[in-house]
Amino acid sequence: MKTKQAELDTWSTALSESVADALENNDLMQVELLVKRYGAPETINLRIFGPEGRLLSTSSPEIDWQITDWLEIPGVREGLKNKRVRGFGKGVLSNDDRVFAVQPLNRNGQMIGLLRMSLTLSQFQRQFRTVISTVLGTLLLTFLLCGAISLWLARSMATPIQAMSRFAVRLGSGHLGEKLNIFGSDELGQLAIELNRMSERLASLDNERRSFLANVSHELRTPVSNVKVTLEALERGAAEDPELRTRFIRTAQDETVRLSRLIQDLLDLGRLEAGVVRLEEQPLSLQSLINRAVSAMELRVQSKGMSIQQDIPDVQIQGDPERLLQAFLNILDNAIKYSVSNSRIFVSGQVEGCKVAVQIRDQGAGISETDLPHIFEEFYTADSSRKKGGTGLGLAIARRIVVAHGGNISVHSKAPEGAVFTVFLPLTS
Repeated sequence: MKTKQAELDTWSTALSESVADALENNDLMQVELLVKRYGAPETINLRIFGPEGRLLSTSSPEIDWQITDWLEIPGVREGLKNKRVRGFGKGVLSNDDRVFAVQPLNRNGQMIGLLRMSLTLSQFQRQFRTVISTVLGTLLLTFLLCGAISLWLARSMATPIQAMSRFAVRLGSGHLGEKLNIFGSDELGQLAIELNRMSERLASLDNERRSFLANVSHELRTPVSNVKVTLEALERGAAEDPELRTRFIRTAQDETVRLSRLIQDLLDLGRLEAGVVRLEEQPLSLQSLINRAVSAMELRVQSKGMSIQQDIPDVQIQGDPERLLQAFLNILDNAIKYSVSNSRIFVSGQVEGCKVAVQIRDQGAGISETDLPHIFEEFYTADSSRKKGGTGLGLAIARRIVVAHGGNISVHSKAPEGAVFTVFLPLTS
């Protein structure tokens, strides 16, 4: 409405100068021409009055002749008093809303006429109603589209979440190793990938647990069965023969020692995996530690006609001496066990940055490529018949001791060139 009023003010001001010039020259033909040119009966009514209020020209003569008293028309009475009037009102013979402007026409300080221009608002109001309807329709459509998109997004998010929920329930009920078929680069896709990894890891851990229990049962059953058979034989009369009695008693003692060693290894492994082993760390000489380990294996080495050659730098490391000694003893025991007679075992060390690498190399038959990835697993031995003795826990325990000290252990081998175990330990700062 304010926009239309401003437009009407502009038009009436601009037109008043031309009409005033025509009236000053008493050129009513020019006045009539201006009225017809700028007045539009459909939307704009343009009227020119004399100073006494008489209608001189109009753009709607077929309507205006019906009006008898122009002073009742809004703005005319005030305009004849030489006042500029702006406002809103109804039509003369209709109920249409109109905006009007009354402009006095002055020359040389005298009012020579009056210009009244009114503009119907029906078309503008129709346009405005159209705009409002369009806006409301657009808003309604927007709400519907937003609702549909929100529903679609909610369902697209709820479906994978429900699938993940069912997947988690199945994992909890023991269905390990299953996979979620959810793909995407968003957070839900990443979560599905992690859940699949967790499922695979749980399945792997479950298989390891079952294998571990089976191996423990087998390893415990064998010495117990041997002791039981030996005692039954002694009970049935073998004890009367001194030679048999001595052999059976020695067998029972050997199996008991084997069983005790197995139980101790299992306890050590369990404590290391649970992280409850308290390491009594202290500065110690790596050279002295390796000397202790070699000395402890001296009798076994000599019994097989073997020798150990050392080249260890005199460096300081931080760790639990007894646990590290146990780790090196297990590695040396494995090297001696799988070495041939009259061969050598080489123990060497080299400083690499802030770590020292200790290599233990034997001259045995080596480790095959199929056995190499599993060499540090519990109860895993390259000799499936166990003819070499042992429980298959020594290297697993050694690895966990080294890792607990912030180090690492690796192995490489090319059969039949022997095996090389490398132990990396951090140096003392």
